[in-house]
Amino acid sequence: MSDRPESVLLERIGNIAVLTLNRPARLNALDAPMAELFLERIEAIAARDDIRAILLKGAGKGFCAGGDVARFLAGGDPADSIAAIMEPLHAALVLLDDLPQPSVACLHGAVAGGGFSLALACDFAVAAETARFSMAYARIGATPDLAGSFHLSRLVGLRKAKEIALLGEPFDAAQALRLGLVNRVAPDGQAEQEALALAQRLGEGPTQAYGRTRRLLASAAVNDLAGHLEAERQAFRETTGTADFREGVAAFLEKRPAHFAGR
Repeated sequence: MSDRPESVLLERIGNIAVLTLNRPARLNALDAPMAELFLERIEAIAARDDIRAILLKGAGKGFCAGGDVARFLAGGDPADSIAAIMEPLHAALVLLDDLPQPSVACLHGAVAGGGFSLALACDFAVAAETARFSMAYARIGATPDLAGSFHLSRLVGLRKAKEIALLGEPFDAAQALRLGLVNRVAPDGQAEQEALALAQRLGEGPTQAYGRTRRLLASAAVNDLAGHLEAERQAFRETTGTADFREGVAAFLEKRPAHFAGR
């Protein structure tokens, strides 16, 4: 029996979509069927209008140890084996980035290689205090994928990104927090609870405004000032047409908490 139906789980907790990487016997190492299913799960989330935030976690002893290296050389051209993993995951990450819903990664155990890159692709990250991080690619003579090289330098700066990527040395959750790679560190056994609480808080927010704000922040590094001001003007104009904007203004004037619906 194939592990495909179970290698990425999708469930709902209220208005939160919970994605679980589920190959615990392989530390959730990414293979081609898992990559394809991950893309299908993201597409399923994108097709719904009742999901307000996304939580990504790993089953078993670690978040994700990266690509399933043992399958890279299992036969044929390694480039073909790797492309079968990389292409659906790259498509999934483009779609994830384009969604208005914010995403939270819950990290424990091994966060390495492609798992490290997946964590960086999420908007927020909560790590267990014993989580161990490594970009790892250089250790097998490879280059980053899954947007790892895209996000890393934006988060830590170019010089530190080169150190992390080229040396491939592992580091702990406390250092990840100091570098800005994670938002919070929780005691072991409490990271998932804290990550879910953060996702639920985001799930109660103005989803459309969140999505536009995420895109503005992402484009800030490549826009000039005039271009970015125009992008802000357009995003603000679009946001004022949402039901959540009207609710937010009304709540402010009435001095009460806003009740956003994500529309």
